[in-house]
Amino acid sequence: MAASSECRYKYEECKETVDWLLAHTNIQPKVAIICGSGLGGLSDLLNNRIVFPYMDIPNFPHSTVAGHAGELVFGELNGKQCVCMKGRFHFYEGYDIAMVTFPVRVFFLLGVETLIVTNAAGGLNSNYKVGDIMMIKDHINIPGFAGQNPLCGPNDERFGVRFPCMSDAYDKDLAQLARQTAKDLGFDEFLQQGVYCMLAGPTYETVAECKVLQLLGADAVGMSTVPEVVVARHCGLRVFGLSLITNKVVSDYNSEERANHDEVLTTTNMRTQDIQRLVSHLVKKI
Repeated sequence: MAASSECRYKYEECKETVDWLLAHTNIQPKVAIICGSGLGGLSDLLNNRIVFPYMDIPNFPHSTVAGHAGELVFGELNGKQCVCMKGRFHFYEGYDIAMVTFPVRVFFLLGVETLIVTNAAGGLNSNYKVGDIMMIKDHINIPGFAGQNPLCGPNDERFGVRFPCMSDAYDKDLAQLARQTAKDLGFDEFLQQGVYCMLAGPTYETVAECKVLQLLGADAVGMSTVPEVVVARHCGLRVFGLSLITNKVVSDYNSEERANHDEVLTTTNMRTQDIQRLVSHLVKKI
């Protein structure tokens, strides 16, 4: 594997990145937001913004996917100091899965206490509509079943314990706060709650794979998020997750529909302001 995609999750390398960031900004965020495909507009909500291109940050990989700008943005959102990843990293880009989660450990050492993750996902639940927003209540880590877990390898107790619990991965209090926030905003009609399943990608799912995931109890499927959540919980961060249902998965062999990335970005453009309002109001209440 190329040097650029080697695993870099040692404490000293995370600390080097943190020291560099703190030398370039006075903002000390308590909330971190990871933006999914087409959802980078969340970072535009921040006031007093300081923007760092990933290529300028020591030890940071570079995002290569359309809809992921590749910037780390510090600022204030409704009076809370935040940091926002405008573009995440994916296993399918060729990065080691531990490198995908490198920024989360950086957030931890920066003093972040709450991580908000967003993504674009395919709807597996037949009751979901394109444009629905699903609060993630749990996840299924398919790459983890195959040994691709970002916590594999030596454990550094400065980050967390050897065997972290995942039954409480998504914070129930934050979910309740989000439900009330969505109700106040009039979003009840398109707010769902369900189980997110991660596949490695970059191919979309076959019909048979979709049927298997439905049998497993997954409501939405995507190619990200779970590794970041695993590492965040390892570090003791509270986690809240949102999936924007950008397309319905194809589960019928006679269907003429085809999943594609352009459809994903089109749907995110349609719903992005609603997600921004939901996240912004939620951060205010945290």
